[in-house]
Amino acid sequence: MVRAELGAAAPDLILVFLSGHHRAQFKELPALVQRKFGSGLLIGCSAGGVIGGGKEIEQQPGVSLTVAVLPHVTLTPFHLAADDVSDWQQHLALPSESAPHFLLLADPFTFDSEVFVKELDRFYPAGCKIGGLASCGRQPGENALFLGHESWGAGMVGVALSGNIEVDTIVAQGCRPVGQPMFVTKCQRNLVWELDGQPAVDVLQSVYQQLDPADQELARHSLFLGVVMNEHQHEYRQGDFLIRNLVGLDQARGVLAIGAILREGAVVQFHLRDATTSADDLEQLLAAYAEASPGVRPAGALLFSCLGRGMYLYGKPDHDTDAFRHHLGSVPLGGFFCNGEIGPVQGSTFLHGYTSAFGLFKRRST
Repeated sequence: MVRAELGAAAPDLILVFLSGHHRAQFKELPALVQRKFGSGLLIGCSAGGVIGGGKEIEQQPGVSLTVAVLPHVTLTPFHLAADDVSDWQQHLALPSESAPHFLLLADPFTFDSEVFVKELDRFYPAGCKIGGLASCGRQPGENALFLGHESWGAGMVGVALSGNIEVDTIVAQGCRPVGQPMFVTKCQRNLVWELDGQPAVDVLQSVYQQLDPADQELARHSLFLGVVMNEHQHEYRQGDFLIRNLVGLDQARGVLAIGAILREGAVVQFHLRDATTSADDLEQLLAAYAEASPGVRPAGALLFSCLGRGMYLYGKPDHDTDAFRHHLGSVPLGGFFCNGEIGPVQGSTFLHGYTSAFGLFKRRST
């Protein structure tokens, strides 16, 4: 089907995501793709579930294949091992003025993606960074990363895209705020001691007591902390926050442990996540994107969605794919379910959990 749609055109970029059911064929994949499509650049990884052709295939065998013809676009592929994070520039010599965009796929056990995307933001602030972490393995060595003619079981593979290309992003974190925004008044790295001058655990208990019974039940397993990214704002809405996990609390000392490094003076607010909130958040973001450019649609898109979304969250298949089609029509969409998603919030790139991160590709506007 893909070959028929291409016709005589030769693809420049080939993206393949395949489930762990095909583990025996991981090593054979690069050669197979080369035989089918010739010299196009392969990039891909193993996945806990795959997305493509309007379907989200979870917990069963699946392969997602997306190809792109990219005239006047320069592709710069790279592979980084775990110990290459600090000297990555030796492996990726791109001038910052080229303003490349980045497609990134990494193994969650052997590569510090969060540190690396901060480095990319520092050196290439104008480019978008989008991608996800391979997700079929449960321990080091069980995932596969593909690039060109090779495959790896560790590190990161990526491709920088520069030239006649623009990449828009939509990152749906799927949370709603509860309580009120607060200042962090005492903290140490990821430990929050005080919020608005009160012990952090006491503040959390106060917010919990004000929730209705349904939200109290939700808070027992789906409570998060949102960190305002643009501190020059005076009002904060859903989507203005970077959502991070509450990883623990010390009742005796009144301390909360957060999955992020905080600083005193930061503005934060507690958030809840459920299927309804996640669906509403995605609908609003997709609608806003479609309305911002009426009649203009990307040539193609990729979706990097958390393993905790899909059937697990919504109780039915194809939810995010159906929402995308409803707002953007028949734009080709491929992707996979990730063990962590890479995408920007308020202009800075982060490694997320529980999100759906879309990369939308189109020609550079003139």
